[in-house]
Amino acid sequence: MIVLKFGGTSVANAENIEKVIPIIIDRAKDKKVAVVVSALSGVTDLLLLAAKLASGKQSMYLTTFEDIRRKHLDVIDALINPSNKTAVTENIEKELALLKTLLDGCFLLGELSPRTSDAIAGFGEWLSSQIIAVALYQKYPDSAFKDSRELIQTDDSFGKARVNFDQTNQRIRDFFATNENKIILLPGFIASSSNGHTTTLGRGGSDYTAAILAAGVHAAQLEIWTDVSGMFTAHPKLVKQARPIEIISYQEAMELSHFGAKVLFAPTIQPVLLQQIPTYIKNTFEPHEPGTLITNTPPLSTSAIKGISHIENIALLTLEGSGIVGVSGTSKRLFEVLHRQGINVIFITQASSEHSICIGIQSADAERAKMAVDQEFDKEIQLQSMDEALVENNLCIVAAVGENMKNHQGISGQMFSALGKNNVNIRAIAQGASERNISVVIHQRDVKKALNTLHERFFEDQNKQLNLFVMGVGNVGEKFIEQIHKQRKFLKETFKINVRIMGMANSKTMIFDEDGLSLSHWKEHLANGEPSSLAGFIERIQQLNVRNSTFVDNTANEVVAASYASLLSKSIAVVTCNKIACASGYDNYRSLKDLSRKYNAPFLFETNVGAGLPIIDTLKNLVASGDNVHQIQAVLSGSLNFIFNHFSPDYSFHDAVREAGVQGFTEPDPKIDLSGVDVARKILILIRESGFHIEMEDIENVSFLPQACLETTSNEAFFASLEAHAAHFEAILQQAKEQNARIKYVAEFNQGKAKVGLQMIPSDHPFYNLEGKDNIVLFYTDRYVQQPLIIKGAGAGADVTASGIFADIVRIGNY
Repeated sequence: MIVLKFGGTSVANAENIEKVIPIIIDRAKDKKVAVVVSALSGVTDLLLLAAKLASGKQSMYLTTFEDIRRKHLDVIDALINPSNKTAVTENIEKELALLKTLLDGCFLLGELSPRTSDAIAGFGEWLSSQIIAVALYQKYPDSAFKDSRELIQTDDSFGKARVNFDQTNQRIRDFFATNENKIILLPGFIASSSNGHTTTLGRGGSDYTAAILAAGVHAAQLEIWTDVSGMFTAHPKLVKQARPIEIISYQEAMELSHFGAKVLFAPTIQPVLLQQIPTYIKNTFEPHEPGTLITNTPPLSTSAIKGISHIENIALLTLEGSGIVGVSGTSKRLFEVLHRQGINVIFITQASSEHSICIGIQSADAERAKMAVDQEFDKEIQLQSMDEALVENNLCIVAAVGENMKNHQGISGQMFSALGKNNVNIRAIAQGASERNISVVIHQRDVKKALNTLHERFFEDQNKQLNLFVMGVGNVGEKFIEQIHKQRKFLKETFKINVRIMGMANSKTMIFDEDGLSLSHWKEHLANGEPSSLAGFIERIQQLNVRNSTFVDNTANEVVAASYASLLSKSIAVVTCNKIACASGYDNYRSLKDLSRKYNAPFLFETNVGAGLPIIDTLKNLVASGDNVHQIQAVLSGSLNFIFNHFSPDYSFHDAVREAGVQGFTEPDPKIDLSGVDVARKILILIRESGFHIEMEDIENVSFLPQACLETTSNEAFFASLEAHAAHFEAILQQAKEQNARIKYVAEFNQGKAKVGLQMIPSDHPFYNLEGKDNIVLFYTDRYVQQPLIIKGAGAGADVTASGIFADIVRIGNY
């Protein structure tokens, strides 16, 4: 014999019940079947609401009652054949009349006793089971209905009655031994006391009914049918990558269900655990899915963690003070006072110093618990040997569960490290001696991020999901988005990095999507986005609060650069081609680097120097390996190199600058490039990354621009000034021709001094043959003395800059 249980969503309405009946009939092909059903979805809540309204003397209970009545009559209309409909309707109407009588009594008396509450709450299963039994009989005549109250006997603890298993098991055995029907359908949740009053089995009561029946008849297996395909590695609505667990032990299932896995209530599987009856969690709407098997002998798993679960709406109550230390009986008094208040303790931890005891309880109980505890320890509080109980709300418990955890070292370290890197603060920690679970208390706002972080760490084959927020979608930003769109699949398959752009913004609009923006038509979506602001963009990033958040700055905006500190302090990584932050005051540069380390938030700016060339990364590796940089020579402006390579007697300086802008090689304000400020920023960053303390004003900038050009206030005026001073630039070109040299804008660092300016490069110099927009850097170090380390390649352009940003994203993925 097997026992099936169908939950509220499975029997929510006529359509769903039509799916349930074929499953029952299929299971009865070669074995006897007992079927337990819940109330129609939402009915139990409606019943309790009606009772509350009635006892509060609110006539709205009649409207709620009518909703309950209509819900059941609609199911009868849809399921029951015309020949049976009248009899079934009359029977249900009679039961509904009894329900209304109870509600009317509550209204008249203005009270709701526990006994009456149980009687009212039990109507949901009682009504649904009678309707479903007739619907099943119409298609399978060898079926019958049995009232669970005639089998399951309890005490009279109304609301959560305790089962008398001796009496119950005997009744179950006697009934099924004599009943010859192939299928027996029973209501879940309800039972009866020894004097015949209706009682209920508490939370998860229908599951409990099924487990009691399965244990009573020594069933071959128990099947719990719900709306998900088994127990999942995490809550599937919060963790998109969560997957069903194929096989799990009873102990693991109880741990997961205790910590919030909704498909099962921990105490309900106790009867089948004792009998070692295999239990399946199945999906009514995907009946061919394997679901989850709960068994006493699961195969040995290579994974340490079986699942991650959580309980929301938790409060921490902390009792501390010197009066606790070494005083026996303090814990006993604490738990006794909570017991007297009927408050369930979910989580316990105590400092080894015995200076404090911390417990986790439901937030709804927090105020009552504090009052009771403060009253119990009032004498100690008055003597100041103990503080008043401290309550912290808006918390949740996250638990990693696995039978095999005890055989794997470092699980807690991996768990805490993953959470820490994502700025999830742990308020309390507990681990059982069985090493079957590790529980942490965190803030409620971090629960989704924490679950996804831990699921990624333990279940996703070391895949890492990066959630990008892109500020600036101009030349560089557009190319970057194109590269991400093109390479997403490659990154996931090759590097196990799953990249999603969750938000993007320009100066006018911004858009967000928690599931990742579609990159096929992002321009159209952005054009129709909400009004953009930097503060609003950052606020939304913090509100989304997702793991591995990365802010990508494709602007040259000083205000955007000033936001890096607040982002890093929230463990949000920053990738930027914006040089302003790293070229600002040394203290700010150092502070950003320190924040990056403190909050485990990468701060990467490879494209600050040389666009996509691996200049900064190479320099970092040199320094990290113990090498010392003594001298740097570099051509760091791809735009200036392009301009001077194209400047000729036949192609004016003005036209060369214009063309560099068209090609996307210059900054939006080309004066930044031509004034030498951009090159000075770049050499400043390289010097700082080499380990030297230097400020921008320490760099000598020998400008080749006439003062009038530098004093212009708009691009239009700047270009007009270039034309007006054409003779000045032609003289420079003539000087190079006379020396058989090429003009390069060179940055130098030597003996602690830095300088940028035009130089005439002779034909035997490495810079002489530098073409187009190329950059070149020569590092002279302890190891590279005679022959410098040379890095050379394209140093300007949207494509190569975007590829440098892309490379930094990959670095974060491997972080």
